[in-house]
Parts: sequence; structure tokens; C-alpha cells
Amino acid sequence: MPESHPMIGGDGTYSYTKNSYLQREGIKYAKGLIDETIAHKLDIKDLLSNSRSFKIADLGCSVGPNTFICMESVIQAVKHKFQSHGLTEQIPDFQVFFSDHTFNDFNTLFRSLPPERPYFAAGVPGSFHGRLFPESSVHFVHSSHALHWISQVPKEILDKSSPAWNKGRIYYTGAPDEVGKAYAIQFAKDVDIFLDARAKELVVGGMMVLILPGIHNGISHSCAVVNVMLDLLGSCLMDMCKEGLVSEAQVDSFNLPMYVPSPKEMIELVERNGSFKIERMELFDPVPGNEAQILRSGHAWKMHFRAGLEGVFSKHFASETIDELFDRFPNKAAEKLKATLTETTLLFIALKRK
Repeated sequence: MPESHPMIGGDGTYSYTKNSYLQREGIKYAKGLIDETIAHKLDIKDLLSNSRSFKIADLGCSVGPNTFICMESVIQAVKHKFQSHGLTEQIPDFQVFFSDHTFNDFNTLFRSLPPERPYFAAGVPGSFHGRLFPESSVHFVHSSHALHWISQVPKEILDKSSPAWNKGRIYYTGAPDEVGKAYAIQFAKDVDIFLDARAKELVVGGMMVLILPGIHNGISHSCAVVNVMLDLLGSCLMDMCKEGLVSEAQVDSFNLPMYVPSPKEMIELVERNGSFKIERMELFDPVPGNEAQILRSGHAWKMHFRAGLEGVFSKHFASETIDELFDRFPNKAAEKLKATLTETTLLFIALKRK
């Protein structure tokens, strides 16, 4: 079974609801890309020839409000396409499936649904590393800041006898090449399973938009700001290990289940799978220049990471260890951010079911 690491639910201090600003900035920027993709690439007549409803799935929806912003953007773009073709009277009903792991806080999600939403809502619990919907039942799939989560940590990086054993680290950047290769292989397997499942669920001609952290082709993974920050978390944990606050064995047996791909990697994976045509793929900076100051705030990164990663750490470390880890992180992050600001990029991918 794929590992489940839900974002912090509710609306407390460290909740995802209150600490998903960076994801929201990426979604806001991607709206224009989604609008253009739907306007130029979505064939509404063929898709709805046998249906009066347009079904959209958001995979890795978490708890809001970002998922609601995404879904309304997609629906607005589809409606605009109907209107621009003189088909206003044929605009279908919309149904949105909000999907995430079974441990996701669906209660918070559905309590905060917009009261005047232009769609019928349903929840679909389960991992997107497998089937979620009946065959040929979905017209549009959206997934933002989710596909970079791999289904499991590669087994060989936890094996002391393996050259990929990731001793003294919690992530693949800065590690021996064997560790990075193990992560890349696991990511490739997961993406293939993901694409196979979506190929069965989407109608022919249906579309899928993916937004996830990415790096430029040929650039070291250590250049991505998210990877730099994750390395610093590992450094904080190792400092605590040296001080006897956490055992070395605990650190050596813990690794983060994420991988940040390049466009080249994603193109190869999609083409190898063969079920989808790439309609658009590009990297973009999710934070405008006049708002980039947040990327130099160690506290902002602490809140962002704790909302998303506490679920992973809490399965391995005691609560007091997690508190200490995230209390130490901002100062170390601030020092690093003063010295250099590495690249922040998201990868936008628009695919059409063949």
C-alpha cells in the first residue's frame, strides 16, 4: 500500500489551511496556463457527445482553500469555451471529485466548501498511485503540489548493506549518486502507475493538468530552493543527534518520500507510458518578484514545511522532537537565505488522453 502523509488538518496555527501560501501563488500563476490549455486544446464537442455533465477530479486536494480556487478556475475556463463557441445553452452541469488519502481531513474540506459553488461535490478517498474512478468516467484531472510525493521511500536507501544506504541524511540531495538514482527509479515507477490509472479513468480526449516542484534540465537537484530547505531540516536533525536529543539510528532510518523532477525526466516518462500526448510543459517561478521576500523568511519556511511534513515526521519521531526540530529550523534557514537564494520553480504539464 502507498504511504499516506496527509497535510495538517483543521484550522490551527500549523494547519495547511493557514500555511499553504506558496502553493496558492503557484496555482494563481498557473490559472493563465490552464485557461489557455482549455481554450486551445480541450475538444468540448467530442467529450460531451454522450454526457450532459462534465466531471473533474482534483487529486491530492488536501483541505482547502487552494483546491476550491483550482476547481472554480477550471470550470470558468470550460464555461468560457462553451460561450466562445456559441454554445451557452449547452453548458453542462459540473461535478467535482475531491480526492486524497483516506487520512486526509475531509471534514474540514467539506465544512469549508464555498456555499455558492458552481458544481456538485463528492469526496473520493484513496491514493492516486492506483485506480480511483470507473473506466472512461472523468473529463478533466487536476493535481497540484502532489505528484512529487512518492508512494514509498526506496527500500535500498534504508539497507545498511546497499551502496544507496543514506546514512546521516533524510533526503537525496547532497547524497551519493546511488541514493539519487534510487529516488529517481521509485518516482518513475510511481508516475507510470499514476499515468496508467488516469488513462483508464479519463475519456479519450480528456485532459490532465499537473503542477509540481521542478528543476531545470541539467541543473543539480541541490539548486532547487525546496531541496535546499529540506537539506537544512536534515542538518537540524543531525545537530540534535550530536547533542543526544535523538538517536543516530532514528535519523538513519528516516527519509523524506519526495522527488523533484526535470522537464526532460517527465517527457521521457510520459512518452514511455504512451497513453498521453504532451500539450504543454514549462517551468515557472510561482512567486512574483515583488512578493519574493517571503522566500527569505526562515519563519515562513518553517510554517510552510510544518504544515506539509509534520505528518511524515510524526510517524517516526516523538512530538517533542518535532517541536525542537522546527524551532531550530528558522535560524539556520535564515542564515542560508542571506547567503544565497536558489531557484524556486514549478513544473506545469498539460496532457491529453490519446
